Amino acid sequence: MSTENKKALVLIADGSEEMEAVISSNASYELDVLRRASIEVTVAGVALKEQTFATCSRGVKIIPDVPFENLWPTVSPDTFDVIIVPGGLGGAKTISSNEHVQKLLANAHQSGKIVAAICAGPISIKSSNINKGGSITCHPVVQKELETEYQFREDRAIVDNNVITSRGPGTAFLFALTIVEQLLGKEKRDEISPPMFLASTL
Repeated sequence: MSTENKKALVLIADGSEEMEAVISSNASYELDVLRRASIEVTVAGVALKEQTFATCSRGVKIIPDVPFENLWPTVSPDTFDVIIVPGGLGGAKTISSNEHVQKLLANAHQSGKIVAAICAGPISIKSSNINKGGSITCHPVVQKELETEYQFREDRAIVDNNVITSRGPGTAFLFALTIVEQLLGKEKRDEISPPMFLASTL
């Protein structure tokens, strides 16, 4: 498994869940998961009311690296190894209803890249017509939207056909570590976990 030049794109919008975005990507702090694993992370803001920052579900403001609208015209499915959609119902609805996001997610998955979503974020999997009939998990608030077209499971994190899904803020570390393992292998996951003093159940 190649461990070089792995790249992640994290999509955020007004109403995104800040814990899920920050723990996965380190959008604004030095302590993180993906960046601990030396994965290059780009945070893109989707349809932000204030172009310079996203106002998250609990009022935390996150400054993205780039507006998605600037990224979209030139981005290729091969640009990123994983595209991540955090939860927060408002943000997830904005992201999942964006037709350019839908195309990017679908094209990335068809190209063999990983699409990962947590909490309410998995509604973007459905709107992009990815892995229909496969196994999926999510926050209960969007479960009914997904269980008619997917095999819903209550696992804390699921990997199925290059789709990673997880349940909510309390599973954000597990979600991020699962992404690391899928991109870089279990050895890298085991390397970065101990310094974070995570619960042994992860």
